[in-house]
Amino acid sequence: MDKKRFGIQAAATLLQNANFKGFFTGRISENAAKGVCVPGLNCYSCPGAVGACPVGALQNFLGSRPVKIPYYVVGLLIFFGALLGRAVCGFLCPMGWIQELIALVPVPKKNTFKGDRPLRKLKYLILAATAALPFFVARTPFFCKYICPSGTAAALFLAAADTTVRGLLGSLFNWKLAVLIAIVLASLFIWRPFCKYLCPLGAFYGFFNRFALYRGSVDESACVHCGKCAAACRMGVDPAANINSAECIRCGDCARCCPVKAITLGFAAGKTKQSDGPAPESGTAVE
Repeated sequence: MDKKRFGIQAAATLLQNANFKGFFTGRISENAAKGVCVPGLNCYSCPGAVGACPVGALQNFLGSRPVKIPYYVVGLLIFFGALLGRAVCGFLCPMGWIQELIALVPVPKKNTFKGDRPLRKLKYLILAATAALPFFVARTPFFCKYICPSGTAAALFLAAADTTVRGLLGSLFNWKLAVLIAIVLASLFIWRPFCKYLCPLGAFYGFFNRFALYRGSVDESACVHCGKCAAACRMGVDPAANINSAECIRCGDCARCCPVKAITLGFAAGKTKQSDGPAPESGTAVE
């Protein structure tokens, strides 16, 4: 575990849910900060939330009649994407951190399996549905209503603190609770399954990985093509072949395991990094 990244994830989650009294009162914060979108997936209705979820805000605008063009939300998403790409997923998203906490349970994990690659396309379909459906069906926040595990967790917190909310939960909530339970169980065996298969926000940020200011580079003259980076990647990326894959969340596992330190992640990373000395031959063992 990268303790530094883990600490940043924990701090980001706490900062985005700093209305601690809400967890006890069951009251959603209505401070002015709730008009500002956070970068990751964090439900507006969570009693601890101090900001708005960009996915929820986007659907709220598009589902209004007449339709309101969400210039602010889209502009903010593009800003986060252009600056960080999916580093948002790796460092700032509460839902990502929660999945990693679940993954600490010591059971065997599978980084890939039959059907893994086709399933990864599902998040792009969900992104398309999230953006398009509100245009055709007024006030239908598809993702928030039928999928979002963050929203389901928020409802559980609210119901625990407020008996009135408890009485309002019905069949739709039961469906979303089943989705949440499935994600939790999958997180025991697959690293960050929600991020890989279902998250529209991760799908959106993935488009920016090749162009974001925070990016990856491989020193091609130093790389010995040992395959250790690909074996270490829990998102199923081969960094030596495609360091800026849309699936990469910039966790840094590849850079830490590289025996020749050929991988760089950060704002200073260029397309390639030139080695000061001659490149080791491919397949050479490096201690």
